[in-house]
Amino acid sequence: MKEKEKTIFYDGEDRIRIDTYLTREEILPSRSQVQNLITQGKIKINNNSVKPSYLLKNGDKIDLYLPDAKELEIKAEAIPLDIIYEDEYLIVVNKPPGMIVHPAGKVRSGTLVNALLYHCQDSLSGIGGIIRPGIVHRLDKNTSGIMVVAKNDFAHLDLSCQIKNRQITKKYLALVYGEVENESGIIDAPIGRSLRDRKKMAVTEGKSRDAFTKFKVLKRFLNYTLLEVEIYTGRTHQIRVHLSFIGHPVVGDKVYSRRKQELNINRQALHSYILGFAHPFTKTHMEFSAPLPTDMQELISYLRKNDQ
Repeated sequence: MKEKEKTIFYDGEDRIRIDTYLTREEILPSRSQVQNLITQGKIKINNNSVKPSYLLKNGDKIDLYLPDAKELEIKAEAIPLDIIYEDEYLIVVNKPPGMIVHPAGKVRSGTLVNALLYHCQDSLSGIGGIIRPGIVHRLDKNTSGIMVVAKNDFAHLDLSCQIKNRQITKKYLALVYGEVENESGIIDAPIGRSLRDRKKMAVTEGKSRDAFTKFKVLKRFLNYTLLEVEIYTGRTHQIRVHLSFIGHPVVGDKVYSRRKQELNINRQALHSYILGFAHPFTKTHMEFSAPLPTDMQELISYLRKNDQ
């Protein structure tokens, strides 16, 4: 079986088990698979063999030897893709709301990865591991919009480096509850796992990571505000957590908002609409945009009519 080598430099909280970390970050699908790979010598820490119970420390180097992406047991599916740009190094797509980016848990079909495997065939980076071929960054299932996917390892490593060094531009449109008072602002608040619900993220000082979100008011409606949001870090659920933290959760967000839903939308009204980066090979700056999906367009049109 062909293998792809993947190296991760751990920069998270100390004293988390290696098997817990790799499954929590969805690098591998299950703790049992991590444990099997460790037993086979396919996962090493700082060039040494370890036990599955090994507790990670900041700066640890994790080396993984994983099956090549085209040998995965994930089926290619002829799912239509909204392709904005494509060349031999990368593909930029507009992900629709409701689509999961990659298989996870019991979900093995209908994802963006299934569609990409059909369209790109064997031209996807294998660095993402067993369930994330080509995936450099993600959007939540119910967040729509623009994403870049790597078609080879060279592009994947370069784009990942740009993300790590905060050299990629990511802008979103978010419809939030309430009339935001300030025209613009920066939310500087660390994000970590919620102490009350481990499935959720929260602004917390304990076992958290720095998170920075910039927002600008585009339009105020009665009881609602349309924001342009730019993120400088990529923490899980960052925009949703930060906007909820300042008292203006995203409309339709069933996880981070307790507001009564009065508008006709079945998801969080959050859309990734601008993505800018340097092309991995040519180094030319590229910027792409994705139009608002129909559900958010209709929502904003409704609010405009009721504002008159």
